[in-house]
Amino acid sequence: MTSRRLFQDVAEQIVALIEEGAFPPGARLPGERELSERFGVSRVVIREAEIALQASGRLRIKTGSGVYVADQGSAGGEHLPIVSAFELTEARALFESEAAALAAPIISDTDIAVLHDLLEQMSRDNMDDDEVTAVDRAFHLTIASASGNKAIIHVVESLWRLRTELPEVRQTHSSVCHHDSRQRHDEHGAIVDALARRDPQAARLAMRQHFSRLIEAMLDATEQRQIAELKQRSAESRARFMLSAKLT
Repeated sequence: MTSRRLFQDVAEQIVALIEEGAFPPGARLPGERELSERFGVSRVVIREAEIALQASGRLRIKTGSGVYVADQGSAGGEHLPIVSAFELTEARALFESEAAALAAPIISDTDIAVLHDLLEQMSRDNMDDDEVTAVDRAFHLTIASASGNKAIIHVVESLWRLRTELPEVRQTHSSVCHHDSRQRHDEHGAIVDALARRDPQAARLAMRQHFSRLIEAMLDATEQRQIAELKQRSAESRARFMLSAKLT
């Protein structure tokens, strides 16, 4: 039996144990050595099975801590991997920059017109978060579709599922989208301009710059949130200790 078949079999057995309740959501799996003895395979096979199950969203691998059973709940019985907004944006930068470069030489005038219409919608001030997300999704999927590559289209659609269905990712994006609507509009405009010129390098660069700036905005928002939480905890501690001092 090949190594590939072995790790698939082990992955299926682990999933069966999870579904039977042997390893409930949040539980830490036994170590590689114990699992290798349990299933009669090498630790390499165990590691491959765990990586495969992490990719499918069944497990979460925490470096230095162990492997844990992920909470389930994605629609349609499909399990999404748990990723951070930063990991997702990094992946989108890689795939969508190349999608834009591939689309540039062959994008149709109709698709360019669609992108201009979506740009006009982005400029409106009265849209709620769901509407903003829907327009943004349509913009990026239009470019992916214009690449003519079905694999790229599938990947970008899958990345957008992570963007819209993972609560922590949605929250992180929401924390920055209210404050940078004009900048995001200008960045999307630069992407459309490059595509309209049929310039692959410019399209790739414009898309990459868009995601680089988004990562910076998310880092700033994360830092501000952490500072606010630290100040709140400090204020609570100060109030508690001042109360204790008065009682003595």
